[in-house]
Amino acid sequence: MEINTIKTLGQLKAAGYKSTSIKDELRNNLREKIKSGKPVFEGVHGFENTVIPELERAILSRHNINLLGLRGQAKTRLARKMIELLDEYIPYVSGSEINDDPLNPISRFAKDLIAEKGDETPISWLHRSERFFEKLATPDVTVADLIGDVDPIKAANLKLSYADDRVIHFGMIPRANRCIFVINELPDLQARIQVALFNILQEGDIQIRGFKLRMPLDMQFVFTANPEDYTNRGSIVTPLKDRIGSQILTHYPESIAIARTITEQESKLDQNQTDVVYVPSLARDILEQISFEARESEYIDNKSGVSARMSITAFENLISTAERRALISGVDNTALRLSDFIGIIPAITGKVELVYEGEQEGADVVAESLIGSAIRTLFPEYFPKIEKLEKPDEKTPYSDIVEWFFAESGFELLDDASDKDYKSILDEVTPLDDLIKKYQPQTAKEDLYFLKEFVLWGLVEYRKLSKDRFAKGNQFRDIYGSYISKF
Repeated sequence: MEINTIKTLGQLKAAGYKSTSIKDELRNNLREKIKSGKPVFEGVHGFENTVIPELERAILSRHNINLLGLRGQAKTRLARKMIELLDEYIPYVSGSEINDDPLNPISRFAKDLIAEKGDETPISWLHRSERFFEKLATPDVTVADLIGDVDPIKAANLKLSYADDRVIHFGMIPRANRCIFVINELPDLQARIQVALFNILQEGDIQIRGFKLRMPLDMQFVFTANPEDYTNRGSIVTPLKDRIGSQILTHYPESIAIARTITEQESKLDQNQTDVVYVPSLARDILEQISFEARESEYIDNKSGVSARMSITAFENLISTAERRALISGVDNTALRLSDFIGIIPAITGKVELVYEGEQEGADVVAESLIGSAIRTLFPEYFPKIEKLEKPDEKTPYSDIVEWFFAESGFELLDDASDKDYKSILDEVTPLDDLIKKYQPQTAKEDLYFLKEFVLWGLVEYRKLSKDRFAKGNQFRDIYGSYISKF
C-alpha cells in the first residue's frame, strides 16, 4: 500500500484497506514466514526446538503470553523480536492518543472527528518500530500509570466537568492500543494492580474512576516472570494467570556451542580489540563452561539463576585484560593466556547470588573455584584422565612434568609478563612439548602456549601441582615441595 499518497479516510477506503486485529496481524505474518521457511526469531539461539515452537503456537492461537524463566534467558528479547511479525505500517486517526483504527475508532476523539469530517478525516501511519511498549513492574506502579485517571488540568482548560469522559488522561496501556505491550517481572506488580488488568485481558475494555467506558482495546500482551519471584517478592494472582493464554518456559543454553554463539553475538568489542587479541577456541570453551559450573555450584543460589550476561561481560573483561597487557608491553597484538582469566572475576562476582556457604567462602574465592572447575571438567577432553588412585611407582603421562617441577622448584608466571618472557618460561618445561605432541598433535602454533598453560592449571586441579596466587601473578610448584615450604 502506497502510504505516502494516502492521507485521508476516503483515500484509505478507496485503496481497499481492511482492518485487522493485532493478534490476527501477528498470526497472518507468522503463517507467511513459516510457509516461506524464513527464520522467525533470528538471533535467538538454543530455543529452536523448545521455546520458539511453543511461542509460534501461542501466536497462531492468538494468545496473550507469559514467558517464565530465570534471569538472562532472552525473555525480553523474544518479546521484542515479535515486532518483526507486525505489518510495516498501519493507519491511525491523526491526533489520536490511542492509535485509533480509522475504520474502527474506539475513542471519543476519533469518533467525533470522523463524524465531523467524514472521508476527509486526516490519517497518519504508524511504523512497526513504534508499536512496542514496555513497562518494568515495580512497587510504585499505579493504576493511573497503566490505565489512566481523571486529569484536572484538562478539565479546567476545556471547561468540562469531571463527569465528561474527555477529561480522562489515558495511561500506558490504552496508549499502546494496536501494539505489543510487555510487562516485565509481572509478580512484582502489586496484586491490586494485577486485578486492574482482568477486564483488559478478558473483555478488552478499561475502567477509569467510575466512568462506564467500553473501549475494546486491541493489544498483544506479553508478560515475563522469574520463578524465584513467586516465593521471594510476590506472585501472579490466580485469576490473572487464568486469563493469560500460554505460559512458556525458557531455559539456559544446553551446550557450550550454543553459549559461545550467544556470547560472540552479544559481546560489545570494537575492531581494535579483535585485531589486538587472539582468542584460542579452548579459551572460549572454558569461559562458557564457567557458567555451566556456576549453575551447578553448591555455593550459588540456583533458584536465582546465572544469567547469560555473565559470560558476555566476562568475555569482554577477558579481552580487555589481554588488551591492557599488550598496551603495557607496547606490542600491537597478543594471544590470550589462561592467566588472563583472573580478569573476569569482577564479572562473575557481580552476576551470581551466593548462598550462605558461598558468602562464608567469599565471592572472589567462589569465582576462582568456578574457573578451576571449568578447567577440570574440560581437561579430560584434551588429555588422558587423571585417576584419583595411582600406584606409587606407576608411570603416567604426567610423570615427567611433575618430576620437572620437583627438580626445578617451579616458576612464577607474572600477569603482565611480555610475550617473550611468557613463552620463554613455559618453554623451560620441556615435558609439556612431548605431552602435547603425543595427545594434541594438530595444535595450531598460535594455540600452543595457551594449551601448555592449560595443562599446568589442569594438573593443579587434579592435585599433581600446586598454584599460589600473589599480587602480580601465579607461582607453580611441585605439590610436595609447596607443602613442605609451609612448615
